[in-house]
Amino acid sequence: MDTCDARSSPLYPSYAAKGDVRATVDLLVVTFNCAKRVICPRVFARHLRWAMERNSGGLPEVVVLSLQEVAPLSKAFVGEYFLNGFLERFEEAVNGAAVTMTTTYKKKKNKKQQQQQKREETSPSMKPSDDHQTPFTLVRAGNVGYTAMMLFARHPTRLSPVLEAEVGFGAADMGNKGAVGMRTLYSDPDGGQAELTFVATHLAAMEWNLPRRNANWAAIMRGLTFANPEEVLSGEDGREDTRLLPRGDDDEDEDDENEGDSQQQHARLRRRLHGLSVYKPSSHLFVAGDLNYRIATTPPPPGAVLPSLDPTSPSHFSAFLPLDQLTRERRAGRTLHGLVEAPVEFPPTYKYMPMEEGEEDDGGGFFDERGHYEDGDDDDDDDDDEGDDEDTDVVRWRFASHRWPAWTDRILYLEAPPSDPQIEVRAYDALPVVRTSDHRAVFLRVSVPLSPRSGTGSLAASDPRRRLPVEIDPEAWARRRAARRKERLLGWALLLWGSREGGWVLLLALVVGLSGWYWGFYGVSET
Repeated sequence: MDTCDARSSPLYPSYAAKGDVRATVDLLVVTFNCAKRVICPRVFARHLRWAMERNSGGLPEVVVLSLQEVAPLSKAFVGEYFLNGFLERFEEAVNGAAVTMTTTYKKKKNKKQQQQQKREETSPSMKPSDDHQTPFTLVRAGNVGYTAMMLFARHPTRLSPVLEAEVGFGAADMGNKGAVGMRTLYSDPDGGQAELTFVATHLAAMEWNLPRRNANWAAIMRGLTFANPEEVLSGEDGREDTRLLPRGDDDEDEDDENEGDSQQQHARLRRRLHGLSVYKPSSHLFVAGDLNYRIATTPPPPGAVLPSLDPTSPSHFSAFLPLDQLTRERRAGRTLHGLVEAPVEFPPTYKYMPMEEGEEDDGGGFFDERGHYEDGDDDDDDDDDEGDDEDTDVVRWRFASHRWPAWTDRILYLEAPPSDPQIEVRAYDALPVVRTSDHRAVFLRVSVPLSPRSGTGSLAASDPRRRLPVEIDPEAWARRRAARRKERLLGWALLLWGSREGGWVLLLALVVGLSGWYWGFYGVSET
């Protein structure tokens, strides 16, 4: 077994030490491919707690989870009741992480006060509310087939009503692959505001499917809209809820334009459609998901050298990062247009083979990351994961040999215009491997400035906030409604045929049908 800590140096240490007094909203974004299995809430809470403690002074204000393969396809397509059991475990994990984190801070503070025998109380740096068992409130949850998003807030009243968007680009436009979006306006008590747009997505899999992944992103740009484009084009767009903030200086004189001028009318419609897209100029944008970009277009040959966590090895994972398809395609302007990513200093996030319980490491190349994830001075007695949990600790693992390890799970964001305060990255890292998935989760912790956005005049001509890379699909909502009907039909069919309960329902329906036919046929014959 290889025991090493290849990432001992903290990411972005300067941000933790900054004394920035600008108003910001503390945001944590997490992406995780669940592999269609339920998680162990206590284990995932332990991992989330580690993420929440990284380079931070307390709990984040807003938490967003991007979940892929969140449930089996039948339950994901039917949704609602059948999906709640999967999502509730994540809600439990988020609040469990927050509770244990704040409890630990209290214990350490009290212990320090007793040792130093202070004569006066020290006011805490973070004050969790003692009268709430759940520090975070689930504001909104939504899904498109396999892909789901959950939006949490410590102070939900600071968020405006959430706008939702969805698009499917799987078979027949269904959501076996797709994206879900949420947009809201965060307002702090001092009047600062920030419009936030989140996109959770799952792009096409397999090494050779690079063009399709790029096409999936184009489908998001065309079809993921926060209001119906047909209403804009038909002149029925009078709803103010689609405009959370002004879109910039370019829109100030929109109502004064000459309605009879076809060119001005066309420009006005383009601006309105632009405001419905993921690239709304006044909004911050975060994209998180299993983007599935690989480091090669073919699987590895037998005996291929796979990435290592040993920093002294010539096959250290950093040597494979220049092969990353996402970085190359993004810089070439073929995907994730205009978005940026914090430095990637964590191992590939796919594909993992966790060591099974009781399995012996007989030279199989298993890695042990406990030195990276477990804090030696963690004296929280309540955070005891020993016992009957299926996944009780940071598990040992190795990479699967039939797939090139790749950074498939990523979080990117849109930088503010050059003249505006910028987003500050506190941490960008991967969470521990869990037994229930062949992916590892990735998180991004940022401080988003609460300040008015300037107009688009300072943006480069190629910036998607000035001109969209593709045209908005006016029939996007109609396509999605049709696809949703197919999803429900297919989901119920799979649920009935693929489960024991469904089998009994079908058998009962068959018996009732045959009985009705028998009595109807022979009853009529006898009379």
